[in-house]
Amino acid sequence: MQQRSTFSYFQSISIGIAIFTMFFGAGNLVSPIIIGTSSGTHMFAGLVGFLVTAVCLPLVGLIAMILFDGNYDAFFERLGGQHAKNIAIFIAMLIIGPVIAIPRIVTLSHVMMAPFLPWSFLQSINIWSSAVFAGIFLGITYLATYKETGIITLLGVIIGPIKVASLLFIIIKGCYQISLIPFFSTMQFGGFTAFKQGLIEGFGTLDLLGAIFFSAMIIHLLRQRKDQHLSRAQMTILGFQASFIGAALLAFFYTGLTLLGFLYGQGLDLKSGELFREIAFKVMGTSGAIVIALAVVMACLSTSIALTAVFAEYLQQILPVRLSFGKALALGILLCVPLSCFGLDHVRSIAGGPIILIGYPVLIVLTFCNIAYKWFGFRLVRIPVLVTFIIMVLNYLR
Repeated sequence: MQQRSTFSYFQSISIGIAIFTMFFGAGNLVSPIIIGTSSGTHMFAGLVGFLVTAVCLPLVGLIAMILFDGNYDAFFERLGGQHAKNIAIFIAMLIIGPVIAIPRIVTLSHVMMAPFLPWSFLQSINIWSSAVFAGIFLGITYLATYKETGIITLLGVIIGPIKVASLLFIIIKGCYQISLIPFFSTMQFGGFTAFKQGLIEGFGTLDLLGAIFFSAMIIHLLRQRKDQHLSRAQMTILGFQASFIGAALLAFFYTGLTLLGFLYGQGLDLKSGELFREIAFKVMGTSGAIVIALAVVMACLSTSIALTAVFAEYLQQILPVRLSFGKALALGILLCVPLSCFGLDHVRSIAGGPIILIGYPVLIVLTFCNIAYKWFGFRLVRIPVLVTFIIMVLNYLR
């Protein structure tokens, strides 16, 4: 009995780290540092706003999908039948797949990894470095994702701990040596404005969307594993435990990175993708480049693995020709190549439009309505979603 309890506890931690690893991508390194750098003495207000939308909302999404037993078809079907469900899932998959999320990871990774790339070699053969980097990065993603049943182990036991250790080392070293650097801070704007900026930065992570499909994939993969003999109740408990562990890790590292932005980012006028890189170099020095590179690579690769796996599973379901997971994965990655070569600014301009400002609030309302349906029998969903959609469209047009 004791062995079973210990095994279950280890599983909760491992899956919790996997959840954290899936969410904590390249953009999640940058956003809290932006909050710390720009909020000045109102850093705490900005951090609270960011935690609401970047931690609490994904946690709500994880809980919702656990209540729906990992079935995102049933989750979206409450919008009004098959057609509404299929359209919603199709749009969501485009967002987390080839249109926004994966190209954003690749392009942001390219900016952050620039000091570690062989630029002179790339220039000598006259190849567009963005395209070369995208090809290499997506190729590694394919190799790491090819064995689908090993994804949770890869993320929770290998990539996750490396990422946690490298980030923890940078944060601890940064806080330890703060007395050694000239300290100053600026107050860029008021507390409410900082809080609002934090909310918007958290919205931009799109992690509620990720939560819905990541949790569905995790539950699906756990059921496929032959060493798992968990009842539905045990699976639910394991899911809740792992979700809270993942959320706690997100909150901890967001707080640490926001603090680093506040302490080391004052006066830096850099593009978002360069902020973590330059602050990390300030903390670690050039001798710590390997730690910085590990943090960046693990952050970039982990979310890319999770998203491509989700998108490949979707392609398996909708394509008229039956494809193996490996072939669907290859097709999904190929679809991500074009936008991955256009650069970070182009991808960010796509992500910052109506998709976030209209679609994301609609998803939030749907998620809360679905939780209320499961817990309290609250059946109303189409009217709140439609009202939210109209309000957001009018607000966007205005």
